[in-house]
Amino acid sequence: MPRPISASISVPALRHNLSVVRRHLDQAAQLAGGEAASIWAVIKANAYGHGIERAVSGFSAAQGLAMLDLDEAVRCREAGWGGPILLLEGFFHPADLEIVDRYHLTVTVHDDAQFDMIEAAHLSRRLNIQLKLNSGMNRLGYAPATYAAAHARAEQLQQRGVVGSLTKMTHFATADGPQGIAQAMDIFTRATEGLAGASSVCNSAATLRYPEISVSRDGAPQWVRPGVCLYGATPFSDVAASSYGLRPAMTLSSEIIGVQSVPAGGSVGYGAAFRADRRMRVGVVACGYADGYPRHAPTGTPVTVAGVATRLVGRVSMDMITVDLDPVPDAGIGASVVLWGEGGPSVDEVAQTAGTLGYELMCALAPRVRVQALS
Repeated sequence: MPRPISASISVPALRHNLSVVRRHLDQAAQLAGGEAASIWAVIKANAYGHGIERAVSGFSAAQGLAMLDLDEAVRCREAGWGGPILLLEGFFHPADLEIVDRYHLTVTVHDDAQFDMIEAAHLSRRLNIQLKLNSGMNRLGYAPATYAAAHARAEQLQQRGVVGSLTKMTHFATADGPQGIAQAMDIFTRATEGLAGASSVCNSAATLRYPEISVSRDGAPQWVRPGVCLYGATPFSDVAASSYGLRPAMTLSSEIIGVQSVPAGGSVGYGAAFRADRRMRVGVVACGYADGYPRHAPTGTPVTVAGVATRLVGRVSMDMITVDLDPVPDAGIGASVVLWGEGGPSVDEVAQTAGTLGYELMCALAPRVRVQALS
């Protein structure tokens, strides 16, 4: 028998979460009296650990798919996706453009060096591009003062038949916090004023919290780029995914493989980091940091055993964690354990206790964990 840890990926949950975002955008458009934005479903990093092919199936109703990796883009085409595919970091070397051209990919352009490579390439068709503005995050993108010139260069390539569609794009650094998007949106609006083309602005946080900014009132197409919310996790530290009606798409589960009776004052795990203040039963779970569980998760991190909420005790080991079985007196070897997901704590609850984000936990799912798709 294989080791009793596995991750189940719910394709219906992916479909459901996309429909939640779709309704959210449609409602904003109705209130604003405009057209709702189209959706790039972001499936970077192996679809946040959920699997590219499963994401292609789950997000079949999206208008486009967005990612970073050329190989993942090719896998989308091979899985039957015929719609737009956006490379969020664009391309890196001239040779990449041959693959971009062959598989008809849309690219982000954020630097003059990329324009130089486009102009030197021999493409068989027009290249659709998203021209990125740095609106304050200071990662990728043109500075506001140079954006108009970059846009003009893209328009010249349009006139020459090299560039196809041209979209104005930015990313928000603080959409998930109290600072919001006002400053970044003001920078974007001023830098792109009078420039033709669609716009692509919203990540998960902005899509959920500020959907009105994605509404088109002049007929120009608008796009949003939700990511983590499509997988049933939240981009916010103070709002649960469930409050939006989102469902977890990944459930990490295992079993109790050992039980110890620990006396009062007895320690558990490496470094004797946990000492029992009473006699207690401790369950050993087949799950550790080599499976993708956060090593820095402290005592008290939520876990569910046999349907009952309890807690992690002691340090996370490479292959095992230990949990408090006192709330589950009948649990023994073979008892079911949900680390996060359906029937257990949310991935965000585990991540918050561990001082990280649900994004990291989902993306960190290790290759040795068996994955099964629920369709």
